[in-house]
Amino acid sequence: MPVMLWKRYGLVFAAGALCIVVNAQGIGPLWYTGVALLIVGQIMRVTLIRTQRPPLEREPLLLRVPTTGRWLALNGPATKIPSHTHSHAQTYAIDLKYIPEGSGSGEGATTPQAPPFRWLWPLARSPRLYPTYGMPLLAPADGVVVATAGRQRDHLSRMSLPAFLFLYLEGFVRSLGWPRHLMGNYIVLDLGDGVYAAFAHLRRGSLRVAAGDRVTAGQEIAECGNSGNSSEPHLHFQLMDGPDAMTARGVPFAWCYRDDDGVEHIGVPEDTTHFVPVSPLPDRST
Repeated sequence: MPVMLWKRYGLVFAAGALCIVVNAQGIGPLWYTGVALLIVGQIMRVTLIRTQRPPLEREPLLLRVPTTGRWLALNGPATKIPSHTHSHAQTYAIDLKYIPEGSGSGEGATTPQAPPFRWLWPLARSPRLYPTYGMPLLAPADGVVVATAGRQRDHLSRMSLPAFLFLYLEGFVRSLGWPRHLMGNYIVLDLGDGVYAAFAHLRRGSLRVAAGDRVTAGQEIAECGNSGNSSEPHLHFQLMDGPDAMTARGVPFAWCYRDDDGVEHIGVPEDTTHFVPVSPLPDRST
């Protein structure tokens, strides 16, 4: 019961902010009420996040890479833990961007690259300009779909300094809401044994599955998009020990992949590593 109440910290925080904004009497009862609610909301948030710290001794679960082609790893657990934050079960989460072979702007480039970060202009770009947008996503193991959301729009990128600053404010506001406000369009799969896989920032209208559907490893389930708290099109992938990202804890995982040097690995690629899935991919039981 306390955890369920703690999940409403965003409402408490928002109520406190509203009291301060509408207050026209200076420092008084309404102002003090607003400050008190802000403090209580923050305490609730910190307390909830503390309960989401996972045990460190858990062994990684070996899964199929949920993509095809060449990708770039960012914000992953091979570089630091938590890779994102313990909040929303993101302890072992990873972000992936599609970097096709031959992409770039050099003499040998054969495939357009993603638009670069700009200091001032353009402020934002259409997500359709990024190679990651619309890339298919695959089930990492056999499982059952337990939750989906697929109606949020794919917003413009945040790849300029003003837009990136806005992203931080936007992210804080989104964190006060429900998981879909951060994750955008998403899919949660029950992989069995108390493990759930979450795919976030999916393209609107791209979901191939619905709650209750059974999926098999390697089955296409959606496409990459730019919904939710996202700076540019990418996949946010994580494992959890429950279906609710607001109360679950992160679960470590491992993939079989090959880096650009041709070396095969079992684990998670470090940040800025380009990699492709190893084929044939192993069964989960191996």
